[in-house]
Order: sequence, then C-alpha cells, then structure tokens
Amino acid sequence: MTTIKATVKDRRLDLEVPADWPDGIEVEIHPLQEAHREVMSPEEIARTLAAMDQVEPFDMTEAEQTEWEAERQAQKERDKAQFAAHADKLRRMWE
Repeated sequence: MTTIKATVKDRRLDLEVPADWPDGIEVEIHPLQEAHREVMSPEEIARTLAAMDQVEPFDMTEAEQTEWEAERQAQKERDKAQFAAHADKLRRMWE
C-alpha cells in the first residue's frame, strides 16, 4: 500500500499522488489522529510478545523499595506545598 500525505487548505486537500495511479482510482482518506487505532498484524503481535519475553524482571531490594517510596512521598509533599502558589499564578493569568 502506498501512503501519501496531504494538507487541508481552505477545506480542500492539497496533495500529489504517485504517477502510476490512474485517473478514477478510488482512495480512502483517514485523519492521522485515527491512524493510531489500526490493529496490529499477527506478525507484529508475535514480535512484540517475543520482545516482551526478553525483558528481565525488575526486582528491588527492600532497601531500594523503601528509598523509592520515601522519594515518592517527598515529591508528593513538594507538589502539595507548591500547589497553592501555582493555582494563584494561574488564577491571576485569567483575571
């Protein structure tokens, strides 16, 4: 399948098509935002699953887990402390 790109300008599509496309050929046009909804092929799924099987499990020691949780809690407290100032700044922007 050949993919072409187009630009919408004044509610019209501005594009160039391959020279081997004959006049009257039927095409489908989909916005790029919807292109991400395409289903993976069985081969792509198999490759992805095989790659995922290669990933080593991530295990933290008890000390690493404790340190990580303490840092998360500290970040949460910093965020909470800065929230009011940030909210006031945003409020002033809209006044």
